[in-house]
Amino acid sequence: SFLPSGITILLIEQNVRNTLEISDRAYVLENGRVVLEGESKELLQEELVKKAYLGL
Repeated sequence: SFLPSGITILLIEQNVRNTLEISDRAYVLENGRVVLEGESKELLQEELVKKAYLGL
């Protein structure tokens, strides 16, 4: 775990579900603009994320 070391990692990935499951915070971009940001576990519950990126 990187948490105790204070290391920040910028991960840019197309697999939204896997990325949100391994990250603490995330930003959702559309056309280069931030449309959502917050804790990853909260973003997994957002309707926009569910419909647009998770196929739910």
